[in-house]
Amino acid sequence: MNFSIDSIIFVVALLLIIGVLTAKFSNRLGLPALVFFVAVGMGLGSYVYFDNAKITQLFGILALIIIIFEGGIQTRWKDLRNVLVPVGSLATIGVLVTTVAAGLFAKFILDLSWLEGLLFGAIVGSTDAAAVFSVLGSKNIRKKLTSTLEAESGSNDPMALFLTVTLVELIQHPDANFFMLVLTFFWEMGFGLIMGLVIGKCAVWLINKIDFDSSGLYPVLTLGLAIFSYGITTMLHASGLLAVYVTAIIIGNSPLTYRHTIIRFNEGFAWMMQILMFIMLGLLVFPEHLIAITWQGLLLAFLLMLVARPLGVFTSMMFSKFSFKEKIFISWAGLRGAVPIVLATYPLMANLENDTLIFNVVFFVVLLSALLQGATISPLANKLKLAEGETKVKSHTLELVSIGKTNNELIELEIPSETPYAGIELKNIDLPTDTLITGVIRGERLITPRGDTILQGKDTLYILVSKKNRDTIQQLFEEKDTAPLD
Repeated sequence: MNFSIDSIIFVVALLLIIGVLTAKFSNRLGLPALVFFVAVGMGLGSYVYFDNAKITQLFGILALIIIIFEGGIQTRWKDLRNVLVPVGSLATIGVLVTTVAAGLFAKFILDLSWLEGLLFGAIVGSTDAAAVFSVLGSKNIRKKLTSTLEAESGSNDPMALFLTVTLVELIQHPDANFFMLVLTFFWEMGFGLIMGLVIGKCAVWLINKIDFDSSGLYPVLTLGLAIFSYGITTMLHASGLLAVYVTAIIIGNSPLTYRHTIIRFNEGFAWMMQILMFIMLGLLVFPEHLIAITWQGLLLAFLLMLVARPLGVFTSMMFSKFSFKEKIFISWAGLRGAVPIVLATYPLMANLENDTLIFNVVFFVVLLSALLQGATISPLANKLKLAEGETKVKSHTLELVSIGKTNNELIELEIPSETPYAGIELKNIDLPTDTLITGVIRGERLITPRGDTILQGKDTLYILVSKKNRDTIQQLFEEKDTAPLD
């Protein structure tokens, strides 16, 4: 069917509106939004023929960069550092074990070669943060678990990508040097980490030093730096996705000019890319092809969910301090999402013998994983007693764009219950010069601060402070992760 330019613009607008509405609908049903986005794409496929894997791969990688960057920029280092070891093990050993187990099943069920079976395992080896946390809704899962799942989802993509590209190379060139491939892995991960650290530090310096006339340019600059992080790292033959994630963590945990403007922009843009990416991926698959591999897809999906993923989790976390129930939850919460479907385009691009079969089965497995696991994550958390009531969402947000160019900033700080300043009057607290507490939030109440106002644990303070005294205020109230408000 031929479309005019105006018709295409209208369809894109309609898809975005439908995507946003289905995201709201998915939260009510407790299902990942990707299921609805893909369904829209598959429905649209009845009217639009699309089978360009190269364009899909290009757009998919750009979307992944933005989605991973948005996840990393909102990751709190204080939460992440406590789970670095298990996360690192899950993102490497866990992915490798899952790849081997799933590959073994795929070899016999799909009648593939050993390398093709392992290729399938590598493609479905990584989890998807967006899919996991879109189904958790208002459930307040233990922080240790959410931090682990979030960090694992952001950091295991490079491993899955490396294994996928390596196995495609081995299938095309069986005489490739295995020892050199192992060295390549350590180079990609190690140098990708270094590039992320360097670019992240440089990005923070640039964002804070540059003086734009328009505050709207700061999030655009940040987005450009994220894509630059991937591009330059990949050109140097290292892991661009890992570099993006590390860059995002550094930016997100550093004092930033127009911080909230940057975060809100990236959050909205990541949603838009996610909507368009899944719709495009839905266009790439044909429903009749999925029907043809139903029993193989069902069998592999259940083996992945019940055997391969738990095997990877329990093996990689063998010496961790996580309880058996927590490991069970981490195993079940390993939803598949955008990354496996994008990685499934690599065999298509390489014109491998069973490329279409692998793509269709991967697509089937991802959809079933999202539907079944996505609908049962919250009930499982309750059953295992890992949910801690409802999440308390802060309803107070303050943003002062006008002070972005000054040497002052307004910071939001929640007093820990164990701080020595709980129960102390404001006038008895020795604040740095030119520092003013402008508001105290206690529960749902706004308290106008006066000298005789007594602080309590868990109070949220809004403090106008000179940028040079920011660290002093953090140390004073024993809170290391205070976020500035623009």
